[in-house]
Amino acid sequence: MGNLDVALKNAMSIDGAIGAALVDYTSGMTLGVAGGTGEIEDILITLGSQYHLIRPLSNRTGKGLFLYLMVSKSRANLAMARHQLRVIEETLEL
Repeated sequence: MGNLDVALKNAMSIDGAIGAALVDYTSGMTLGVAGGTGEIEDILITLGSQYHLIRPLSNRTGKGLFLYLMVSKSRANLAMARHQLRVIEETLEL
């Protein structure tokens, strides 16, 4: 795993980096981690013309669930979309 340690160290040398990990997406197993991060607020995936937002639910009854929103880059305001997802999460009753 020497190469993994070097890769994670190099990732952590990127300006502003506070955490890095190598994860097997098939099993979900973490192979290596460096630094640390807080609780996930949301995950952003960018495509050529779209933003995909994943917001894990943080309340007790929503553990293990997430909201998934796809918006058009040309029509959406990313900051407002994130804000509105946060509001939806706060008002969601399961």
